[in-house]
Amino acid sequence: MKKFYQKGISVIEILLVVAIIGILSLIVFPQFSKIKENQIFKNTIEDVVSTLHSAQSQSLASVDSFEYGVHFESDEIIIFKGNIFSESALDNKIIKIISPANISNVTLGGVSSSSGDVYFERLSGVPNKVGTITVSVPSTSKIITIYSTGAVGVD
Repeated sequence: MKKFYQKGISVIEILLVVAIIGILSLIVFPQFSKIKENQIFKNTIEDVVSTLHSAQSQSLASVDSFEYGVHFESDEIIIFKGNIFSESALDNKIIKIISPANISNVTLGGVSSSSGDVYFERLSGVPNKVGTITVSVPSTSKIITIYSTGAVGVD
């Protein structure tokens, strides 16, 4: 009569499965981080555009009889009341930008810097400055343009 060996998993089989999982992980995980970076990039662009639209619509509606504007920093966007940005104003609405995205360049009214602000005229919604805001992540960047009519475009 033949002896049947006990069935089980050998050490070689376990090492082979671990090696395959390791190789797949090395291929898949970098793709997940790139997908995450792209989503953060898209969300940041949407945040900038929606913040500009929000300030413009509040100015058009003449909420509290004020103009509203947007101040840009590399890591945040701030909606402010009035036509002059004050960092200490209590009614500022701050929108944080999630890393690795950032605002790398603000060119408003012909002046280029890492920060800047624009406000919209009451009742007309026309911006006091036209220009561009550059949103960047390590692999790419997009330019958001504020036109003289108050329209906002993404290139």
